[in-house]
Amino acid sequence: MSATRLIYCCACQDKVSARLTTGREVYPHRPDLHALPFWRHDACGGFVGCHHKTADRTRPLGCIPTPELKEARRHIHALLDPIWQSGRMSRRAIYAAISAELGWKYHTASLRSIEEARQVYRLIRRISAQA
Repeated sequence: MSATRLIYCCACQDKVSARLTTGREVYPHRPDLHALPFWRHDACGGFVGCHHKTADRTRPLGCIPTPELKEARRHIHALLDPIWQSGRMSRRAIYAAISAELGWKYHTASLRSIEEARQVYRLIRRISAQA
């Protein structure tokens, strides 16, 4: 795999040249991820997964997060996922409500900063209380 792609890196706060690699490199301790594609920015070591279950299996899931932002995204999903999994609201409706509040099409992997993550976290808590 020798492909490169410009992807926004949250640590570097700029679009960077990322290198296509596999889960064997970024998650050596996770054999279940070894065959999956990832984009890695070698200068800072950050990486992002891909939409591997689609026709364009190397399309990045979003921007390259910092470890702190990756953890914030996990917290967001821990709050968001039970809402749609319970059937109180559809996933599409939750994402549409968040997008309407933010003024841009929301996807967790598109979050570029802790400030954005905190804003989304507050929105989900409000949506959850109303659902």
